[in-house]
Amino acid sequence: MFDSVLEISDLTFQWASDSPVFSVSQLDLGRGERLFLKGASGSGKSTLLSLIGGVTEVKSGSLKVLGEELSQMKPKQRDRFRAEHLGLIFQQFNLIPYLSALENVLLTGQFSTQRKVAKSDALKMLSELGIDVQLANSQVTQLSIGQQQRVAAARALAGKPQLIIADEPTSALDQDTRDTYLDLLFSQCHNHNASLLFVSHDRTLAPLFDRELDITELASWSKTGIRSEGEGG
Repeated sequence: MFDSVLEISDLTFQWASDSPVFSVSQLDLGRGERLFLKGASGSGKSTLLSLIGGVTEVKSGSLKVLGEELSQMKPKQRDRFRAEHLGLIFQQFNLIPYLSALENVLLTGQFSTQRKVAKSDALKMLSELGIDVQLANSQVTQLSIGQQQRVAAARALAGKPQLIIADEPTSALDQDTRDTYLDLLFSQCHNHNASLLFVSHDRTLAPLFDRELDITELASWSKTGIRSEGEGG
């Protein structure tokens, strides 16, 4: 058991040799803590989440998740670690288009030995997010954007991940669905003592979290010409 699920110190990252250098001096996230991260477009929120999720590689410094140094892992090791321990909710959903909603959620267990997902649990989670059995068995391309976002959330929550990383997860949801979604997200974190790193432009949600942080308080770009959110910011 670790007191800190996430520990970052003196981290740097660069998309290319001629691009700005992204730096994070220090960031810690406790076990079971819910952190709300805010910041303007291009400030580095998505870049930071990508690094923590092991999707992109640290240039220098230390990035520990659950006590494991991600900066020392090879790409395949990071992929395995992410599958075993993390739940990621991406802005673009990253659902498999030719699979059903249910199959997308069950896919979690196929890449992990620790996060096995029972069909009944997957259907229950989808149902709690407003995806009934008929929709659950529909190809995800037949679902609305809001429904796809909920499927992506169910996939990330499946299998009891120890750290949930959510990038604008409520942007396509109406208020009622958003509230239901957040209730489920928070209950899953509480029941399994999971930590939550939540990025959103909706600052009205901040009081629901244990801590609020502006990314400018911990991260910076060393040059002008910061990339936009869509390019990794």
